[in-house]
Order: sequence, then C-alpha cells, then structure tokens
Amino acid sequence: MLAKIDPPQIVPEIRTKVRCAAVLTTSEVFPESRRVDELELDLGGIPGSRHHGFVRKAGPRERWYTTGMPMRSGRQLTIISVEELPVIAELMGVERIEPEWIGANIVLEGLPRVSWLPAATRLFFADATIVVEAQNAPCHISGKSIARRLDPDGRIPGLALEFPKHAVGLRGLVASVERAGTICSGEEISVKVPRQSIWTP
Repeated sequence: MLAKIDPPQIVPEIRTKVRCAAVLTTSEVFPESRRVDELELDLGGIPGSRHHGFVRKAGPRERWYTTGMPMRSGRQLTIISVEELPVIAELMGVERIEPEWIGANIVLEGLPRVSWLPAATRLFFADATIVVEAQNAPCHISGKSIARRLDPDGRIPGLALEFPKHAVGLRGLVASVERAGTICSGEEISVKVPRQSIWTP
C-alpha cells in the first residue's frame, strides 16, 4: 500500500502593477550607485557594472562553496522599495537611508513587502524583463556607506553594524535579466508572482 502524501499548501499566482520610482547605475564610489533616467540592460545585467556577467566568485554567503570558486551569478541587479527603507532607518535610529548609499539599481514603489517576493517573480518593464533570484542579505559594507554619509566624523559608535542587524528581511532582492532592453525611471511595471507551494517534510 502506498503511503499517503498530503497536498502542499498552495498560494495562487498573483499579478499586480507597481511604479519604478528610480533606476540607478554603478557609481565611482563603492558600493554606491547613482540615479539615471534610464538603464540599458543586456543579459548579463548592467554593462560595465561590478556585478555584470553570468559568473561570479563565491563569497562568505555561499558557505557550501570554497571562497572564490566560480559560480552562476544571480545578483546582476539589486531591487529595493520606497516603503522598506524608512523602516530600516527608523530601526537604526537615523533620519533616512537613500537607495544610492546601498548600491540599489531599481527602486519600486507601491508593493508591500518587496523583500519577501519569492524567487521566479517576474517584473515586466515595457522593454525588458527581470527575474527575482533571492532575498538580498544586508552586509556591513552597505552599513559603512550609510555611516560615511550620516556620521562622517564617527561620533555614533557602531553605526555601520546597525544596518546588517536591522535590515534583515527589508534589504530587497537580487535579480537577473531575462529579457534585455531599456528600463526607465517612472514607468509602470507589471509584476507576476508565481503560484507557490509551501513545502514541508
């Protein structure tokens, strides 16, 4: 007799629309980015950017690989939301955090809990499509950038470490380009969240 297999919890597909509040490209100051009116994307991401390409080196986040080992890149782009940044700022006890300071590439507006969009969510711009890969883990490098902007004299001890502590689940997403093209600040984006099954052992 075959063992009974209970069906998983299913969350139906969701389709909605949001606004692209800003697009940003690589800045000369690491890890910051800078705003532009439009952004040309190829299948490797943003040409000339530090995260461009199909391959990257494994880092501390990929503890299952040896550091420096070549692996597929799923972080060609970083996505954050207008709604989540003020929450991080409040938790850190600072007045604001700007997308540029933490190296964002796309800023969305009008979609709650952007950081919790599942992998395989697609963002359909008029001329390009982006696929969500995973939630972005906050790091001390972005924390140092925030501290450099808000506390250049170092008067607030430990400020840089407040970002990785408080931005978990609020830092946005990493994504890759599925259809190359141009994305523009201010344009409307169609979002397709895939049908999800909640797996349990």
